[in-house]
Amino acid sequence: MSLFDKDESAQRLPVAVITGFLGSGKTTLLNSLLKHPATGDAAVIVNEFGEVAVDHLLVEAIEGETMVLASGCVCCALRDDLVTALRQLYARRASGALPPFQRVIIETTGLADPAPIAQMLLNNPLVSNSFRLDSIVATVDALHGTAQLAAQPEAVKQAALADRLLLTKGDVAAPESARALRGHLRSLNRLAELHDVVMGAIAPDVLFGAAPTARHWLGEERLMERDAPHEQPHRDIESFVLEFEQPLDWRLFSRWLGDLRSRCGEQLLRVKGVLALRGETQPVVIQGIHHVFHPPVRLEAWPESWPTEGAGGPHRSRLVFITRALPRELVAESWRDYQAAMAS
Repeated sequence: MSLFDKDESAQRLPVAVITGFLGSGKTTLLNSLLKHPATGDAAVIVNEFGEVAVDHLLVEAIEGETMVLASGCVCCALRDDLVTALRQLYARRASGALPPFQRVIIETTGLADPAPIAQMLLNNPLVSNSFRLDSIVATVDALHGTAQLAAQPEAVKQAALADRLLLTKGDVAAPESARALRGHLRSLNRLAELHDVVMGAIAPDVLFGAAPTARHWLGEERLMERDAPHEQPHRDIESFVLEFEQPLDWRLFSRWLGDLRSRCGEQLLRVKGVLALRGETQPVVIQGIHHVFHPPVRLEAWPESWPTEGAGGPHRSRLVFITRALPRELVAESWRDYQAAMAS
């Protein structure tokens, strides 16, 4: 029996998390998305209806906490635990009490840490059997983002965990300030796609769809810079890549990663990797946040551009880390030490 799951993500509903610091444009983004035809099949969970301009879109209210909008979206206010809210939405969808929405969008508060939401979607069987984490979208204010990142740890965490970084208010910010902030964000999170957004205007398909694909996560265009010097805007936050030239022994590797998670889980903000394993012809994807990792998933095939060790040689493994107070040298050294200990 295989150690790895096939990518069965299509059988579970994707969940996108919209986060960002206070005043960075989350609600403006969400209001724009609610008017877009492509999100008519979404359920949206917000903290308060009053923050979202839904009055002119309202078709009917259900039980006071759920609305069905003219666009077809289901919009509900978070009055209870998020696990309960998701389960109730899914049950009412299954019973026909709600339209058959195909995705969920969650808007966090401006001071929220998105990590617990992501961990819940990855690891809580009451939710993860029906839903999957699709993408974390973080809005960053081009006017105040640099100051917020310098002063607010919540803003740093939101940006570091994101799959998509949206630079808002760039139309009114000084060009040189916005340019410096883009570089700041790129150094903080090399995994994320970075987009400029004015008044929330962005196509939904740009935001969604960060599910496991080797090309998207670890694309050549971002990792070609892995050996180039990067100014670290936050001394305790580091983004780096470990590359393994020869196929990995899964049991050894998983023991090492489990030990690293046990010892340093709070310092592992985000880990994503595509692995070449002994005895496996297909790539295997792993992803995790802090202590919580999703079961490894086998992809159908390697991207054509994925590097190999010499012509016709084995594919390389790449593991991307975003860490807090955990330098690359310590992670690499722990792997070398673990290999040596297992070989002795």
